[in-house]
Amino acid sequence: MTEELQRAAIYIPAYNAAATLPLVLERIPDHVRKNVAEILIVDNHSSDNTSLVAVGFRDKEQMHNLEVIRNAKNEGYGGSQKIAYQRAIDKGYKCIAMLHGDAQYAPELVGELIEPVLNGETDMLFGSRMSGNPLKGGMPVHRFLGNRFLTWVQNRFLGTKLTEFHSGYRVYSVEALKKIPFERLSSDYHFDTEIIILFVKHGLRIKERAIPTHYGDEKNYVNIWKYGMDVLVTTGTYFLHHTGIRKSRKWSKILEG
Repeated sequence: MTEELQRAAIYIPAYNAAATLPLVLERIPDHVRKNVAEILIVDNHSSDNTSLVAVGFRDKEQMHNLEVIRNAKNEGYGGSQKIAYQRAIDKGYKCIAMLHGDAQYAPELVGELIEPVLNGETDMLFGSRMSGNPLKGGMPVHRFLGNRFLTWVQNRFLGTKLTEFHSGYRVYSVEALKKIPFERLSSDYHFDTEIIILFVKHGLRIKERAIPTHYGDEKNYVNIWKYGMDVLVTTGTYFLHHTGIRKSRKWSKILEG
């Protein structure tokens, strides 16, 4: 596993995460932190000193595989992912894991989530909070119910059986990323839904693994009502486009260029 880790990257999207980023980095298992090819922090134009904290941690811990990119402007959550995934392709990595910089997802599990993708068992590994006990982990009831509802709708429209679509803890095969036009997707939060749709459209494999849920004092920048509507519109327009009921200019552009 150690040798295989040298072909894996961990990507940490960070926005105003100066307070939580060191904790996230410290909690990555030591053997994973030392052996992955790269830990990439993309600071999405934070107004705090996220980048300086990241660089300071790198220098203090002598983490030669830690790289920091600070966007000159906020590229959006999806835009930040596009930067990371294109870099993974350019660098020739085998897989890339996304681990948020706000400590909402357990860094201790990143090695376990990477392993099935490195071993070729799946094209995407999805850390599912809904497979466990999200309410016990502090997920607000309205978020729990919204997640359940959106996931039910998406499964019905896409013909999938996922336990949730909305976790940000994911590992992607870089070969799979090469096969999909992720650069044409939204730069907003529903990028996460659109990329799942592309994986389904291209017949790529998706597996899930239960992860614990943690909601603490971290600030959430997602407008959940806008996000929910974006997810429903995105899924609905894809379904209509895919079935030929009503063609979508957006999905034509994404799928056909």
